[in-house]
Amino acid sequence: MQLLLIRHGETVRVESDTGVADPELTERGRRQADLLAAWLARHERLDHLVVSPLRRARETVAPIAERFAIEPEVLHELAEFDSNSSSYIPMEEMKATRHPRLSALVEGRWQDLGGQVEPEAFRRTILDTLGRVTEAHPGETVAVICHGAVINAYLGDVIGTPRLLWFEPRYTSIHRVLISRHGIRSVETLNECPHLAPAGRRPEHGGQEPLSY
Repeated sequence: MQLLLIRHGETVRVESDTGVADPELTERGRRQADLLAAWLARHERLDHLVVSPLRRARETVAPIAERFAIEPEVLHELAEFDSNSSSYIPMEEMKATRHPRLSALVEGRWQDLGGQVEPEAFRRTILDTLGRVTEAHPGETVAVICHGAVINAYLGDVIGTPRLLWFEPRYTSIHRVLISRHGIRSVETLNECPHLAPAGRRPEHGGQEPLSY
């Protein structure tokens, strides 16, 4: 089977004084989601859709679900590691401002993130959840619309890296994993973004960006 791990589109910055931040897509993020849906409809056969419960993921999957006439399966276990945080700061802003939260992420200082994260427990949840998805859909193509750390956790286990966060998935990027009948997994592409290539330019495959600043 083929597993397509897809990151959500560009997301607004949110700081909430009253509860959990669950940001929506920016206008650019909505355009990215529409372009992604159109490209998938032209080039891919999708048998099943899975989505995180968070708003940015659900807004990204909506145009895909409409084009393929598939009702997405919502899996709460695929929420981002900081889904209970009262703030959401986009990665590009953290990199531009050298935000201390980013350095904590890059250096793996999870204790400095407010005690929300147990990296190995998070990784195990992602692996178990996506393992059940792949077992339930042998021979099919399943798209999973989720988050950067979710993608890092799963792909990191496939390639054998001990780091939870080791590269930066781009907005609406596609990451392909092939899984044999015997459960052997192989990464086919990373950060595939043909739908975002400028008109007349050949889209590039792969090209992962290290998580650094």
